[in-house]
Amino acid sequence: MTAAKTRGPGGSWLESLAGSPWPWLLPLAAILLVTFVFPIFEIVRLSLTDASLVGGGYEYTLGSYGSLLTSPYFTDMLTATAVFVFFSVLFQMLLGFLIALAVDQGARRGMRASIVTRTAVLSAWAIPGVIIGIIWSILYQQSEAGVLNYLLGLAGVGPVPFLSDPEFALASVTLANIWRGTAFSMILIYAGLQTLPDDVLEAARVDGANAFQSLTRVVLPLLAPILFINLVIVSIETFNTFDMVLALTGGGPGRATEVVALSIYNQIFQQFDLGPGAATAVLLLAVNAVMTVVYIRLLQREGEVA
Repeated sequence: MTAAKTRGPGGSWLESLAGSPWPWLLPLAAILLVTFVFPIFEIVRLSLTDASLVGGGYEYTLGSYGSLLTSPYFTDMLTATAVFVFFSVLFQMLLGFLIALAVDQGARRGMRASIVTRTAVLSAWAIPGVIIGIIWSILYQQSEAGVLNYLLGLAGVGPVPFLSDPEFALASVTLANIWRGTAFSMILIYAGLQTLPDDVLEAARVDGANAFQSLTRVVLPLLAPILFINLVIVSIETFNTFDMVLALTGGGPGRATEVVALSIYNQIFQQFDLGPGAATAVLLLAVNAVMTVVYIRLLQREGEVA
């Protein structure tokens, strides 16, 4: 008679734990809690104080939000951020779509130049924002050493104060950001173009649709989910742009190019106002949270449709 296997009192619990994913997920959850959840909690808590980097104590108050909302620079900061984000996102998506369309058509025709274009665009996407800011500051130099002013001088146009005039500075920073962000839009849209069914495009050609009609009535409707996802991602990324603007203008001249993300840095590390800086960070966090919810809802809707 075979002896029955004996099992300790904790054997069943240990076996169920061994087959559970929790032992693998708990370390990751702890890391996320320390690196993401706790900093968010601290930012919200500090935004409700009058803390300073040079002061020892602080009190809990809503004065940080009051000083932020009543600051004479608050409206200017929001205006600069809105202009920066709107035109950056608009032209990033437009140029990204046009380049992706050109590369896709070139690849379908076997043109080798399409590979060179993709490589050039990817290289622009891979460059860190600080390096991009330094490169564009060299291009924008007001002296004859500036590449753009040198070319304008050949055309008989005087030196343009790209970064020293508030009217030109925000447009110059936006142009640099458009060059930087077009690459991501091009990559995402180009990937979407590769998924378009060839039979639908061929049916449109058989029905007599010209190139413009195929683009507006077939390609764009099929790409609509990809374009919307691109819109949300690029908007979130542009709202959080900090490194390139810091290297290019530092928020100047004056505060003409001080977007929200850069304003947080200036308030905390330049003016040492931890409370108002944290309140501005909470404002940026709220914007990111709304956009993230929209992005997740869109992905869920696409999953239900699929």
